[in-house]
Amino acid sequence: MHELSLCDDLLSQVIAIATQHQTQSVESITVNIGELSGIEPSLLDTAFSLLKAGTVAESAELIIQQSPVVVFCPQCNTQAEVAANRLLCPVCLSTDTLLISGDEMILASVALYCS
Repeated sequence: MHELSLCDDLLSQVIAIATQHQTQSVESITVNIGELSGIEPSLLDTAFSLLKAGTVAESAELIIQQSPVVVFCPQCNTQAEVAANRLLCPVCLSTDTLLISGDEMILASVALYCS
């Protein structure tokens, strides 16, 4: 389950942000996960529940947003959202597309509790 190590890295980043801003706790963490990232959202949520105990993120909510798969077609200069299992250009049907997004995990935001 690589989600455990990904979540450990995520929490390290969140703890560093909380320390930098001298806050006592984190309210929420929002991550964007691409459909092609290979990350299972439910497993990431489970890992987060386990690893957040005893940290400034102990009471934080993990908000997971799914990011779409977007490709660019150099044949017809089109950028479009496509299905994860169909990376063809929707305009000219070329298979020579470049993946623009959809394989990432991004820490989008951290809501800090400041008293």
